[in-house]
Amino acid sequence: MRHRTMFAACFLLIILFSLASGCSSERSAKQIKAIGGKIDLTDGRTTSHAMKLDGEWEFYWNEHLTPEDFREAEKKKPDYINVPGSWNTYITEGKKTSGNGYATYRLLFKTRDSAKLGLKIPRMFTAYQLWVNGEQIASAGTVGKNRADMSPQYLPQVALFSSRQGENEIVIQLSNFNHRSGGMLENIVIGSEKQILDMRYQKIAREFLLFGSLMIVGLYHIILFCFRKANLSPLYFGLFCLFLAVRTLLVGERMFIYFFPHFSWEIAHKLQTLTFYIGVPMIVTFFNVVFPTHFHHRIVRVIQGIAAVFVALILLTPVRIFTVVNPGYQIFTLCVIVYLIITFIKIILQKNRDGWLIVMGGIAIVLTSLNDILFLSIWLNDNSLPLLRSIIRTDNLSAVGQLIFVFANSIVLAKRFSNSLEHEENMTQELKEINQNLDYLVKKRTEALDESRRELEKANHTLAQIARRDSLTGLWNRRYFDETIEVEWRRCLRHKKSIALMMLDIDFFKEYNDYYGHLAGDDCLIMIAQEVRAIFRRSTDLTTRFGGEEFIIIMPEAEKDEAITMADRVLKRIHELNIPHESSPVISRVSVSIGVTSMVPEHHRSSKELLLMADKALYQAKRAGRNQYKYLP
Repeated sequence: MRHRTMFAACFLLIILFSLASGCSSERSAKQIKAIGGKIDLTDGRTTSHAMKLDGEWEFYWNEHLTPEDFREAEKKKPDYINVPGSWNTYITEGKKTSGNGYATYRLLFKTRDSAKLGLKIPRMFTAYQLWVNGEQIASAGTVGKNRADMSPQYLPQVALFSSRQGENEIVIQLSNFNHRSGGMLENIVIGSEKQILDMRYQKIAREFLLFGSLMIVGLYHIILFCFRKANLSPLYFGLFCLFLAVRTLLVGERMFIYFFPHFSWEIAHKLQTLTFYIGVPMIVTFFNVVFPTHFHHRIVRVIQGIAAVFVALILLTPVRIFTVVNPGYQIFTLCVIVYLIITFIKIILQKNRDGWLIVMGGIAIVLTSLNDILFLSIWLNDNSLPLLRSIIRTDNLSAVGQLIFVFANSIVLAKRFSNSLEHEENMTQELKEINQNLDYLVKKRTEALDESRRELEKANHTLAQIARRDSLTGLWNRRYFDETIEVEWRRCLRHKKSIALMMLDIDFFKEYNDYYGHLAGDDCLIMIAQEVRAIFRRSTDLTTRFGGEEFIIIMPEAEKDEAITMADRVLKRIHELNIPHESSPVISRVSVSIGVTSMVPEHHRSSKELLLMADKALYQAKRAGRNQYKYLP
């Protein structure tokens, strides 16, 4: 228990340290609110701390104004909008605007002295141009007044400029026709060049550290799965790490866009969303594999099914459509988080030996993912919630939770590996003891195996015989006939020899059974079978009971004359048995009808034709009055 407490304390310290380091650069930005589109920075705080330009900005809906437009004697009276936040809640002419549209933001800020300053600009929704004191210093995408004229792009960046003593001006043109939300949803931070660049470099370094760590861990676990495919947990865990590693490049500083500046905004946004949508069922599936007795399999399948529907929606629809249903998936994810927390509590209460470590890592993922969901939620973006925004500052905190989870899972793997080594050492010692008597054990085991093998071969031979023999008459059965006819057909085809087939049927056998009884019928079948088998003595001949009262004989290398002679002999020998048959309309003793055929096999023909001809000959004998044979070539 003491060790577990120490581990728990270490985890809490790691979580706190990670959260603090993840937000340190943002918390260094001191809070001063803009009022009426103006903010006063003359107290010199920008020399010691970076500051967020939050608060009321001037807002001009459906207008793209340049700095020159504000120098005119007459200019439009501004409205005001809270930044950060979307313009979806902005009311114009008594109606709320949608995310689609364009607007101009303007902020005046005062500085005590002229200085080299910088702006830390986040992503804008979804294209912008930014001027400071009349000079354009940043842009992303192409602004426009309709969907055809604009092109979206997420491009967080740093812009440096020289401020002037007294009043300075920031003008931003924004356009959005591609996303559900429009406007400035994140903070713009102002500070000295060093402060802004340090903030930028720290965030880039942190994201590359997360990306590299997650990528290495993900590939390691996938390779581990390749060596032992029976255990699926490393596969799901590795894939989850890779998804989150890719997401790290697509959120935050959006480093992927710096590597590929002309990459499609639409595809990049789809990839970013897919990593989240697929990550939810992936981590649930991982926990289900690790704790199969604690997770309800039907609930897991429902989670996977719902996620699959949303993933298909992303793949098949543009961003402006699927971003509208994003809140639905966020609510679904919150439900999954509640389910995970309830399950984690059950696992902890049951005192699972290794599970509590993985559960703690899972809780870290759940809490940090909750942060990301809230940061990206419509509820936070469309409403001014200063207290919540002061706590939730980034959409990439789940990567930190992932690292904590990786650490916990690594401890469990290390412990299991250690237990495996200990078990292997014990097994090695036992093997050494066994090897001392190995010769004796091998001899005994070999003798036992030989005896078992002989008994098995004997049993197999008996079973094979039973499977191919007719239990009543002792003749070969239909299965053996089907195997043999193909073999003999091919042999005669190879040697260009004739093959004959004789089909024999007891006349009016049903009437015999009705008159004498079925036991007498069985005796009759046995007598005829014995007599027919005695006639065909060649080693190549095969006599089989074809079914019911029908018998069939294969005569390899027999031509027409020999086949007819054998049919005549069978008729005479059956007559000589003199088995009474009072109910026969043909003769007062048992008789048979015989169909005979023969042919030389050819490549374009098959043994089925031979059987068909014998059957036709048999029916000709029956139609001719029975108690005779017929031959068909």
